[in-house]
Amino acid sequence: MSEVENNWEKRPAEVAFRSITKRFPPDILANDRVSFEVKKGTVHALLGENGAGKTTLMNILYGLFSPDEGEIIIRGKSVKISSPREAINLGIGMIHQHFKLIPTHAVAENIVLGLTSIPFFFPAEKAEAEIKSLSEKYGLKVDPRAHVWQLSAGEKQKVEILKALYRKANILILDEPTSVLTPQEAEELFATLRAMKEEGKTCIFITHKLNEVKEIADAVTVMRKGKVVSTILPSQVSLEELARMTVGKEVISVVPRKTISDKIVLRLQDVSAMGDRDFPALLNLSLSVREGEIVGVAGIAGNGQKELAEVIVGLRQASRGHIFLEDKEITNLLPRDIASLGVAYIPEERNQGLVGEMSVAENLLLRGYYQPPFSQGFWVDWEKAEAYSEKLISHYQINPPLSDIPVRLLSGGNRQRVIIARELEQKPKLVVASNPTAGLDVSGVEAIHKLLVKAQEKGAGILLISGDLDELLKLSNRIVIMFRGEIVGEKEKEHWTEEDRREIGLGMGGVRR
Repeated sequence: MSEVENNWEKRPAEVAFRSITKRFPPDILANDRVSFEVKKGTVHALLGENGAGKTTLMNILYGLFSPDEGEIIIRGKSVKISSPREAINLGIGMIHQHFKLIPTHAVAENIVLGLTSIPFFFPAEKAEAEIKSLSEKYGLKVDPRAHVWQLSAGEKQKVEILKALYRKANILILDEPTSVLTPQEAEELFATLRAMKEEGKTCIFITHKLNEVKEIADAVTVMRKGKVVSTILPSQVSLEELARMTVGKEVISVVPRKTISDKIVLRLQDVSAMGDRDFPALLNLSLSVREGEIVGVAGIAGNGQKELAEVIVGLRQASRGHIFLEDKEITNLLPRDIASLGVAYIPEERNQGLVGEMSVAENLLLRGYYQPPFSQGFWVDWEKAEAYSEKLISHYQINPPLSDIPVRLLSGGNRQRVIIARELEQKPKLVVASNPTAGLDVSGVEAIHKLLVKAQEKGAGILLISGDLDELLKLSNRIVIMFRGEIVGEKEKEHWTEEDRREIGLGMGGVRR
């Protein structure tokens, strides 16, 4: 048992939530009498499904929302926090999942921006020296003079943490902080959190990743449907128990098929393509996927993964090279034509794959409304369409089970199920899945994994593009590593090891072996 655990009850509370309740119109109870304590000098994980109320609670602590009922106690004193500025004055900093930085400004400028104490003429040298001192103290190495657009995701996160520390934050809220990091960057972040803890600072860590709770947290509060289920010490509970507490039922992990056909369903040969800003995004890239194989694509966002998916499904033009589906070349065909040949696409941006104002049924029909049995000349047979959509809603467990409501009213996980239902129901030869579980909770992730493995078992080749290395290691038969538009490494294993994880992580950061 650690020193923190031994002294747990004796530790003073840095933050205490007392019966916090928050409602949103029309009748959403986001926080339902939430009460727990965060001890001083600890890393406290906040765990729960999407919609459990975690982020709402932290937004209340940071002054973005006001509670309808209850109180917040900081260092033994009841406080009312009506704005982020008031939170900052109380020593609270928040590092959002999506960074709040100005790309064209330097690191130092971003860190001091908004401070009322800064004089009209920006004291660049003084600020840079102070930032350098802070970065060395907490292991947050970043060049104060570099422009934000030049930085990696991990470096941008360091800037956000430095910005909070520069404002004398003693309580740091981190919302899904490892979602865009390589394994090595995540390790660096955890080292920083441990250094902050040693300084007596307190960190609240929102995450979906159970293994991170076990690795870094001194305590974890599990929330479900707006309520606190339990606050416990991670050493006292297994990963399986944490998962069960989070979703309220047993979570059964899927196992991908290991026997793979020799038949190639997708082959890219020396493919190049331009990015959105007219810079090369893919550089002479060659890749293959076999029938019944899950090929994982590992890489930090912005290294060509998005362009790779789009060039395969016809949403982006290849400037050179060839793409084959089985023996048929599909290079630069129209998206509809590629889809009709047996290619399913699960985009990273759910809004890209759905029409928000259209009903669930209409979105489920987008791939086939113009074909029999739904198309009757110029008319759609809505009786058949309705029956089809209800079948898919039931089979893919889309919630709520209503075919006529606008798809925008569904949760992120259920919108993803609509896309997957529509695409997989076409019995595709190839599935291109781009970050299919991004932002989903434990139960949502497992549901999507089961559907992908089921498609694999039916013989589909799957190209799984994901920034979550744990997901890739869990599902992939083979992993390729992308860096700056190229494949820089490849591994094929039946059982992945920690050394494999480390090597792939290094490759994601540009280290070639």
